Amino acid sequence: MTETKVKNYICDMDGVLIRGNEIVPGADAFIERLRKAGAKFLVLTNNPIHTPRDLSHRLASLGLDIGEEKIFTSSIATARFLRKQRPNGTAFVIGESGLTTAIHEAGYIITDTDPEYVVLGETDTYSLDMITKAVRLISKGARFIATNPDPSGPGVGGLVPACGAVAAMIEKATGVSPLFIGKPNPLMMRTALNYLGAHSENTIMVGDRMDTDIIAGVQSGMETILVLSGVTKREEVARFPYVPTHIYKSVAEIEPGPKTTRKKAA
Repeated sequence: MTETKVKNYICDMDGVLIRGNEIVPGADAFIERLRKAGAKFLVLTNNPIHTPRDLSHRLASLGLDIGEEKIFTSSIATARFLRKQRPNGTAFVIGESGLTTAIHEAGYIITDTDPEYVVLGETDTYSLDMITKAVRLISKGARFIATNPDPSGPGVGGLVPACGAVAAMIEKATGVSPLFIGKPNPLMMRTALNYLGAHSENTIMVGDRMDTDIIAGVQSGMETILVLSGVTKREEVARFPYVPTHIYKSVAEIEPGPKTTRKKAA
């Protein structure tokens, strides 16, 4: 029997569609090919700082037309997890508007008075006072959740500590390990699939990192595409005990359809 159904796509953002303040060459044409093929797609990012509306505006300024309804962040996945676990709860939150907005929209109250959860995200202004408060609340019994395990990220002048590094400091001080919601936790992938209304068997994960994007796709039963436009180099793939289904230089080479193929050069 010939397969005719177009695959769905979940794409990482940084290193796949954009690099810094520029789009990856051909990313705009790739998004247009997805639309023309009638493929459902979602941009998935571990970055919890910005709201989908903020990210949509940023992408538009770079030349990528992707509506906010097509963007799914670790903040949204975290908020949905909290709402499902303990509806209408309370949380002490360290993070920016992307996280606080999602948690408020999930029906949570943000407070530092006996919260049920401490939720750690990312911010450009981590403070020792906030981290100390988180340590004390967790030590008193608050549950510890973190949006994503990334230890560092790009910043002005070089690397800056990210959620995973700060979570490690809090864990060391409290002896309590956080539950990370973002990639590579398959929980985020399943939440994103549900949001997209897609099944893992008919969906392809496109990412530039073997240790987050590709492993998350593999563990979720998805076909995977590693693009070499971001973090991972081709020679590094053999170090991992799992392999992507396809390896392409960038999304410019991907031709959406019932069977993913490499786009022919013009």
